[in-house]
Amino acid sequence: MSPDPFVVFGPTGAPGFRARAAALEAAGGRVHHFDSREPTTEQGIHRSFAQALQFPGYYGANWDALVDCLSDLCDAATGGVGIVGVIHDADLLLDTEHFPLFVSVLCQGADRANASVDLDGVLLDRPALSEHFHIEFRDFDPESIALRVRRPDLTVTTGADHVAAALNPEVWH
Repeated sequence: MSPDPFVVFGPTGAPGFRARAAALEAAGGRVHHFDSREPTTEQGIHRSFAQALQFPGYYGANWDALVDCLSDLCDAATGGVGIVGVIHDADLLLDTEHFPLFVSVLCQGADRANASVDLDGVLLDRPALSEHFHIEFRDFDPESIALRVRRPDLTVTTGADHVAAALNPEVWH
């Protein structure tokens, strides 16, 4: 059984992306939009995510801190339900050196947010949140995207209209 995808890649304006975001908003969750020009640098990722998702002032602006903050978002950022983070026009990101690691970090944060227990298996004092990321491309090529994000710690699947990534349970669980 493959895990639910936490990061889904697809063409700009894909109906499935819009439907998932609309369903979350209808349930009280939040959709956060990111312009791909910011995440073309690691500093831009940290800056744009901290601002959009209201990270605390002590946010460390590194990959581990990003995982931690994504796994523990405040109610104002999630509506107490969850988020869909949409990165628009991500064609600029595909060739950045940090892109595969960025996808892994998004999967790690979402995996923790979507769980009702901590890493030690202890029940959390908050409900599990729905947290997913949609990354949209103007020039969508499923095979090249899948090749670019494939890492041992991720399970990557492809379809005609999408690529999906989640943590590989053999590595993470």
